[in-house]
Amino acid sequence: MFEQMIGQSPSFEALVRAARLVAAIDVTVLIVGETGTGKELLAQALLQHSQRAGKPFVTLNCAALPVSVAESELFGHRKGAFTGAVADFSGRLEAADGGTLFLDEINSLPVPVQAKLLRFLDSGEIQPVGARSTQRVDVRIIAATNANLAEKIDAGEFRRDLYYRLSVVPLEIPPLRDRGSDIELLLRHFIRHFSQTHDILPAEFSREAIRRLCSYSWPGNVRELRNFCERVAILQEGRVVEEKDIPEVVGSFAPKALSSPQFALPETGLELEQMEMDFIRQALQRTGGNRTRAAKLLGITRDQLNYRMQKYGIA
Repeated sequence: MFEQMIGQSPSFEALVRAARLVAAIDVTVLIVGETGTGKELLAQALLQHSQRAGKPFVTLNCAALPVSVAESELFGHRKGAFTGAVADFSGRLEAADGGTLFLDEINSLPVPVQAKLLRFLDSGEIQPVGARSTQRVDVRIIAATNANLAEKIDAGEFRRDLYYRLSVVPLEIPPLRDRGSDIELLLRHFIRHFSQTHDILPAEFSREAIRRLCSYSWPGNVRELRNFCERVAILQEGRVVEEKDIPEVVGSFAPKALSSPQFALPETGLELEQMEMDFIRQALQRTGGNRTRAAKLLGITRDQLNYRMQKYGIA
């Protein structure tokens, strides 16, 4: 699995060296990285080079969990524990017994469930919802986050003690914009991969196209680059992709320059916090309270929106 992690930049090689050392030691790991950097791939590599290789690898996306079922999904429940619990249910921790549980977007785990996860990390025991006794399971936890947990802790959205318990060994994946020397390597790797996958002639990049692509910031990181390469492999089969072809494939890479400010600052000044509160309320009203869509309108992440709503007391 480590061989599938392509990169030669110093920051990336340092990450892989640290991960290889950590893989063989049965400790909790916290993977930190922006969306698209390959956190789950790193988690799988840790598993494959650990003592738990070949044993269960269970994943749970905490951001996709409704609060009402988060505890049951993680710890399981007993028949009759709540309305709809018509049978016993083994949670993800029990399913991962003997192996590894990968908790993606751990920052989204509800605070009450965080407390119960902390107890498991300290004791190795779980108590399903509705159960009268605990049971012991042997599970290694690998967690991942794309959020700033320090901000989450300050906002009261993440337990400080759980953070310390999870980050026994933190591994931070550098964003692709900080791995400039790896971009060309990744472009060529993915073009070969998709040419073989789709059984088509491989495309090639001219030196000018490579320079253009290496100057792009790749905000979606390796995932964005991978998707771009698949489109190029299919649409430009067997061709040499020139710099002029890039906008036709994926849209212009050049940042749009502003000839003048988008908003004029009044001569009398303004109250920035009040303006931010007004924009948040407008976005929520326009989207019918949908925070994901409201955050998109505002150009921020859902986590950032939640933090600002709590900061300003916006319900």
